[in-house]
Amino acid sequence: MPKVLVVEDEEPLSLLLRYNLEAEGYSVEVCARGDDAELRLREDQPDLLLLDWMLPGISGIELCRRLRARSETERLPVIMLTARGEESERIRGLATGADDYVVKPFSVPELMARVRAILRRAKPEVVSTILRSGDIELDRETHRVRRKGREIHLGPTEFRLLEFLMTSPGRVFSREQLLDGVWGHDVYVDERTVDVHVGRLRKSINRGRTKDPIRTVRGAGYAFNDQFAAED
Repeated sequence: MPKVLVVEDEEPLSLLLRYNLEAEGYSVEVCARGDDAELRLREDQPDLLLLDWMLPGISGIELCRRLRARSETERLPVIMLTARGEESERIRGLATGADDYVVKPFSVPELMARVRAILRRAKPEVVSTILRSGDIELDRETHRVRRKGREIHLGPTEFRLLEFLMTSPGRVFSREQLLDGVWGHDVYVDERTVDVHVGRLRKSINRGRTKDPIRTVRGAGYAFNDQFAAED
């Protein structure tokens, strides 16, 4: 699921946004302070940020400026939420680096449409039905995986693990990040469980002389290698 971080200090609005985003199929996390959001973004990066302009700790406009100054977050899609509707303020928000600017009160269906549009443009891999890399094809709708045209049968956890890795090829995920992304924040699973499921996934997708697309990074975690080449 695409991950959205909502940074909003008005609790009724943050609850409304969480409810509607989760109904659309997004994984949602909420922060009420700008400084808390900055710390969270250093630990893990969502696919899109919904950011209120006026926040305690650090203002949304300042947080957006800092994100654009860091190489890790300079391309993070950001939608600014604000009660400031004047043209000069909209220009200021966009000039700071926001990808879109929504004035409160806003239409929730319109905001959801803007979220989808920005994700399609900035991160098509997180909203695409079919993920392809090398000779591996993963269909999110039918929950089928094929390699070199041959169907591979995966358990639900192995499917989610492969999907999660394929949406960010090349990126190294720690075991803790994989636990959050695949199992969820509210489920307690030992980090060694990640190694077990990675082993099962490798056994299923690596048959014959095919090259292993999952890279183990010693002391760091795992990554999906989008540069792998299938062998005959």
